[in-house]
Amino acid sequence: MATLSTMDQGALLYDWKFWSRPQQRAPEGDWFVWLVQAGRGFGKTRAGAEYIRGRVDAGAARRIALVNDTSEDTRKIMIEGPAGLLAISPPWDRPEYIPSKKELHWKNGAVAHCYEAEAPEKLRGPEHDLAWADEPAKWRNLRKADVQGATAWDNLLLGLRQGTHPQLVATTTPRPLPWLRALKKLPTTVVTRGSSYENDELAAEWFSTVVAPYEGTRLGRQELYAEDLDDTPGALWTLARIDALRVLEPAPACARIVVALDPSGGIDDTAAECGIVVAGVGLDGHGYVLADRSLRGTPEQWAQAAVSAYRAFQADRVVAEVNFGGAMVGATLRTIEPSLPYRELRASRGKIARAEPISALYEQGRIHHVGAFPALEDQMVTYVPDLGLPSPDRMDAMVWALTDLMLDERGIPRMITLGSTRVIDPWGPGPDEAARAAAAEALRVKVLTGGYWPQGR
Repeated sequence: MATLSTMDQGALLYDWKFWSRPQQRAPEGDWFVWLVQAGRGFGKTRAGAEYIRGRVDAGAARRIALVNDTSEDTRKIMIEGPAGLLAISPPWDRPEYIPSKKELHWKNGAVAHCYEAEAPEKLRGPEHDLAWADEPAKWRNLRKADVQGATAWDNLLLGLRQGTHPQLVATTTPRPLPWLRALKKLPTTVVTRGSSYENDELAAEWFSTVVAPYEGTRLGRQELYAEDLDDTPGALWTLARIDALRVLEPAPACARIVVALDPSGGIDDTAAECGIVVAGVGLDGHGYVLADRSLRGTPEQWAQAAVSAYRAFQADRVVAEVNFGGAMVGATLRTIEPSLPYRELRASRGKIARAEPISALYEQGRIHHVGAFPALEDQMVTYVPDLGLPSPDRMDAMVWALTDLMLDERGIPRMITLGSTRVIDPWGPGPDEAARAAAAEALRVKVLTGGYWPQGR
C-alpha cells in the first residue's frame, strides 16, 4: 500500500475483486439468475450490491430493479445499509438517491428503481435489464398478488426483458419453498452456496454468543449453513413423516367420505385459492386424504368443483368453513346440487389450534395420503403462523375434512361402544389387537348395514 499513490490507494479500497472471496463474485457463463444461497453473515448483500455496481460501471445496465419485502427493507438494506449501494460506491462515482422517486441515479445515466413485494402491482409494466432481489425466501409478502393474480416475483421476472442479456441476482438464506426449489432446477440458474463461517471478518463474540446456540439444530443448518431442508422449523408436519405414511392408489375401502371446502374471501377468479380436499375414514379406523381439488375461481367455479368431487367420490357430505362466506356458501352449493348433504363449520379457534389434533394423528401413524399432493403438502410442511404467510387454504380444507371424520366437538378421537359397557377407540391401539380388530369389524358391519355410525356424525 505504501508504494501506491493516494489515488491508487483510494481505488484499491473500492476494488471488489481484490477484497472479495471467490464465492462472492458473479459466476462466468450465460446465466439468467444467479442465486446466492448462503448463511447469515456470509456477505450476500455485499455480493448483490457489488454485482449491481460492477454492471453499471461497465455500462451493461441502464434500468435496474431493486426489490425487497417492504419499501423500508429496500431503502435500509439495499441502498442505505452498511453493505448497500451507497456505502460500497466510491465517492467519485456514488449514485444519487432520490427518496421521493425511490430511485438511484448514476452519472452515466443508469437508474435503479426501488420496489417492494408488498406492492406487486408496481412491478407490472416496468421493464428492466438487471435486477437484484434481496432475501426473497424470507419475504412475508412473497405470495401477495396483484389484481391479475401475479406476485412481485412473477412481475419482476416478466419485466426483466430489456437489453440483449437481462440478468437477476437473488441473495437469500434458504427456505423449503416450492418456487425456490423450482428455480434451482432451471438450466439458466447458477447457485452459489456458502456458510456463515466463511466470513472471517465477523466478530468472534458473534459466533460464541449468538451462533453457538444454533449449532446442531435444524434452524442452524438452515440459517448458518444454508442447507436445503425438506420442512420448516416450527411447522406441524414434515415431508418425511407424510412420505412414511403415504399409500399407493387405489384407496382403501372407506366407511365414510367427506369433501371439505375452505372458501376464499373474494368473489372473482383473482381471489385467493379455495381449498377443496376429499378425505375418508377407512374400515381400519385410519384417515385417508383422497384428493386435492383446490382452485382459484369464482364462487360458482369452486362450488362446481366441490360438487363434482362429492359425486366422483360418492361422498357422504360436503362440509365448509363459513366464517367469511356465511349462508352464501351453502346456497351456492345447492344451486348446483339441491339435495346436497351439507354441514356448515365455523372456526372458533385459530388455525394452529385446529390443526394440532390432526397433526398428532399423523404423528401416531393414523393419517395417510393416497398418492401425492405437492401443493397441499408444500403448505403443510412450510406453514408457520408467525411468519405472516397467507392463509394455507388447502391445508385448512384438509384439517376440516379430517376433523369432521375423526374428531368430536372437543377435538378428541371419536369412540364406539361394543355391547353395553366396553368402549373401544378404533382410531387408537385399543386394549389389545384382538379388541381393535373386533371394533373395526363391528364398525364395518354396522356401516355396511346402514345401522350405525360413531357419535358426532
